[in-house]
Amino acid sequence: MSTRAERTEWFLRDRLGLFIHWGLYSIPARGEWIRGNERMSREHYMEYFAEFDAARYDPRAWAKAAKAAGQKYAVLTTKHHDGFCLFDSGLTDFKATNTPAGRDLVSEYVDAFRGEGIAVGLYYSIIDWDHQDYPGYGDRAHPDRSNEEVKDKPIDFDRYLRYMHGQVKELLTNYGPIDIMWFDFSYDDMTGEKWKATELIRMIRSLQPNIIIDNRLGGNIRAAEPEEYAGDFFSPEQIIPPGGIVDVNGSPVPWEACITLNDNWGYHAGDRNYKSVKQVIRSLVECVSKNGNLLLNVGPDAKGEMTRESLEVLRGLGEWMRLNGDSIYGCGGSLLPKPEWGRYTQNGNLLYAHVYDRGIGPVYLQGLNGRIKKARLLRDGSELKVEAPWMAKEYSDTAGGAFITLTGAELPDECDTVIELELIP
Repeated sequence: MSTRAERTEWFLRDRLGLFIHWGLYSIPARGEWIRGNERMSREHYMEYFAEFDAARYDPRAWAKAAKAAGQKYAVLTTKHHDGFCLFDSGLTDFKATNTPAGRDLVSEYVDAFRGEGIAVGLYYSIIDWDHQDYPGYGDRAHPDRSNEEVKDKPIDFDRYLRYMHGQVKELLTNYGPIDIMWFDFSYDDMTGEKWKATELIRMIRSLQPNIIIDNRLGGNIRAAEPEEYAGDFFSPEQIIPPGGIVDVNGSPVPWEACITLNDNWGYHAGDRNYKSVKQVIRSLVECVSKNGNLLLNVGPDAKGEMTRESLEVLRGLGEWMRLNGDSIYGCGGSLLPKPEWGRYTQNGNLLYAHVYDRGIGPVYLQGLNGRIKKARLLRDGSELKVEAPWMAKEYSDTAGGAFITLTGAELPDECDTVIELELIP
C-alpha cells in the first residue's frame, strides 16, 4: 500500500483547487443548510426536487473556468446533508436522474474535468437528513431535531451505514480513477467507528489505492500514529491556521483550507459579499507559505451556472497565476521569518518574495546578503538589482540583509508583486 507522502505528492505540488457546492438547495437560494436551518419538511423540500432541471448545467464550462484560473483539482458535492444525490445511485430514488434534469450529473462532471487535465474529487456527506435510518430527533442540525412526532421513530443505524458505505462504493466504482474523496463531517459522538470508519477506509483503499482522503471521518491526523481512518490531509474551514498544520512531533501535515468566495457554500441569491481578487490571491499565498493548499468554493445557481461575480474573481486569479504561478506550484514555506512587507514561498533554491506593501525605499530582505545569485520580477522576467543604497548603510543591517529597489511610487501589481530570488546553494 502506498504511503501518505506518496499519495499526497501531487496534491502538495498543485496547491490550488476548486470546490463546487450544487444541489436542490440552489433553487430556494438561501444556502446549502436551508432544510436544516429552517426545519423544512420533506414534503416542502420535494417541491425543489420536482423543479430541478439543471437546464444550463455545462461542466465543460466549469472545467474551462477552473483551468483558466490555475486550479489543478476540483471537488464536487455528489451528496450534501440533504441526502440528494447528483449521481445515479442504485440505492435511492432521491437522485438527479429522477428529477427533470434526468441525467447523472457526476458522470458529466468527471468527464469534463478529466478532459481539461484537472484532478477529480468527490465530496460526500456522511450525514443524511433524508434517509429514514439517520437519527433526526435530538440531533444537532437535523430538520426533525425538535419534531416530537418522530421522537420514538425506530432507527436501524446499521442499515444506514450499509447505505452510506454502498454509495461510497458506487462513487469509487462507476467513474474510473478518482483522486480525492472529501467526506463531510463528524460531530459529537457521530465520529470514527460510529461510521465503521476503518471498514470504510479499507474498502476505499481496495477500490482506489492512490486516492487521498480528508480527515473528517474522525480520528487525530496530528497524532504520532494516526488512526487508519484519520485521513491524508487536514481540512480547516473558513480559516487559515496561524502556523499551518503540524503533528505532535512538529512535522508538517498536508492540509487544505476550504474557503467560500462569498459567505455561503451553496448558492444564495442575496449574498453579494464576494471576496476580491486581491484577497483570494493573498489567501492562496498565505496557505502555500504555511505548506498548505487553498480549495476555493463556488456555488452555481439553480440552473447550473456559476455567478458572474464568481467568474470575474476566477478570471482575475487566473491572470495572476498565469504570470506568477511558479511561486505557487511546487512551492511551500520558507525557513526565513515572515517579512514585514508580505510573505515568502519557496521551491528548492528559488525563493519567492510576495511584496504587498510598497513602503518607502528599497525592499529589505533580512538575512539574505551574499545569498542571492539572481533576482527577477516574476511576472515578466525583468532583472532586478540587488544592492544596498547609500542611505541604508547608516540605518540598516547591510551586513546581514539584502536590498532590492523597485522603481516607481506604486508596485507593479498591487495584489501581489512577486520577486523571484535564485539563491546560491
